[in-house]
Amino acid sequence: MSLLIRGGTVLDATHAYRADVFCDHGKIVQIGQNLDAPAGAQIVDAGDRYVIPGGIDPHTHMELPFMGTVASDDFFSGTAAGLAGGTTSIIDFVIPNPQQSLLEAFHTWRGWAQKSASDYAFHVAVTWWDESVNREMGVLANEHGVSSFKHFMAYKNAIMADDEILVNSFRRALELGALPTVHAENGELVFQLQKQLLAQGITGPAAHPLSRPPAVEGEAANRAVRIAEVIGVPLYIVHVSAQQALQAIERAQSEGQRVFGEVLAGHLLIDDSVYLDSDFTRAAAHVMSPPFRAKEHQDALWKGLQSGHLHTTATDHCSFCALQKAAGRDDFTKIPNGCAGIEDRMSLLWHYGVETGRLTPSEFVQVTSTNAARIFNLYPRKGAIEVGADADLVVWDANATRTISAKTHHQNVDFNVFEGRTVKGIASQTIAAGKLVWSAGDLRAERGAGQYLSRKTFAPYFEANNKRRAANSSAS
Repeated sequence: MSLLIRGGTVLDATHAYRADVFCDHGKIVQIGQNLDAPAGAQIVDAGDRYVIPGGIDPHTHMELPFMGTVASDDFFSGTAAGLAGGTTSIIDFVIPNPQQSLLEAFHTWRGWAQKSASDYAFHVAVTWWDESVNREMGVLANEHGVSSFKHFMAYKNAIMADDEILVNSFRRALELGALPTVHAENGELVFQLQKQLLAQGITGPAAHPLSRPPAVEGEAANRAVRIAEVIGVPLYIVHVSAQQALQAIERAQSEGQRVFGEVLAGHLLIDDSVYLDSDFTRAAAHVMSPPFRAKEHQDALWKGLQSGHLHTTATDHCSFCALQKAAGRDDFTKIPNGCAGIEDRMSLLWHYGVETGRLTPSEFVQVTSTNAARIFNLYPRKGAIEVGADADLVVWDANATRTISAKTHHQNVDFNVFEGRTVKGIASQTIAAGKLVWSAGDLRAERGAGQYLSRKTFAPYFEANNKRRAANSSAS
């Protein structure tokens, strides 16, 4: 099946230019002006709109078993919703239980993901440590294309990685040329604050941000950064929500350390007043970790994104319906943590980023697609518009608007944390693997059409970097 996108302005991470884009067998095969369409080719008229690389959400949790329930979006419904919003690839998380084989968990997630409507990759979490974990990290990296490993510094008595696990896993990642990532919150502090608040009779959603103040995130981010510094491994910090965590990243970068930062669309736009809503259902719908912060943190995060200290935007898409959230009605620590957003991320970033002048159009492409592809070794297969790249493309209408609502979204959840916002800039057409899967409100997602993305490690770069470090050390 071939497809020609005719007449649009190709917009990538560096520049914009008028061109047609011809796709065949799931790949971009020709870019140029006034291209001829072969017989039978599908024509998409881009008109005065942009043609951009398909969005990559590097942080999702589809079908996640968590806090006694399972996320309401499975790999099909979640990725289908992503296609409607212009996201054509995700990187989800395999999260083994403590003492569970990493490989066993990986194969379980691979089974669930076979229904995915878009392409997908996995980070694998390290939630415990022994020699088998060390060995299986190698198998995952060398045989299954996993080049990034996740570490939860929060969730004590569940999946929290203590400093010993961080050190062992970071060292192994360095050996493999894999990128460690962290959820930076001091789990012990959170645990103690939760107990204190419950003892004081503060049991509702308003207690959630009080149990996870910005300093808790800042401490953990700085600790992870310094552990990575000592070991000599790059680091990626997910869902940076607090100015203190951003400052830890900025300091490390100024010292020449390779640290990447991710920010969620929600943390850029929603403040902590949502937890004071007298309606439990509305307040609980916003419970996620880290929590939404005071407005000054949003300002800092936008500046971090503008300045390049933060590199990617994500959603941490982990949807739970009102009935699931109600499990914590009498104890905020039992409210399943998570919010949806995969369908809305790109429109929100365009409206509040490009339309406000915070981001240029090319910077929008960088932070919604290209940077994630580069950091997680998917580039230029993903995140680029060039011959040979996957035909994951979005015809982007910068002038069209839509109003976000749970009544009209495609996410399988009964609440939208961006409810009622009218955004300018939408995906009018989405092409995934060369097929038109979203067009003017018509979602044509195919169950099982998505492919697993095997990723190479960064071993050659790591080896060169460590030789440089060793030389500098001996010289001093």
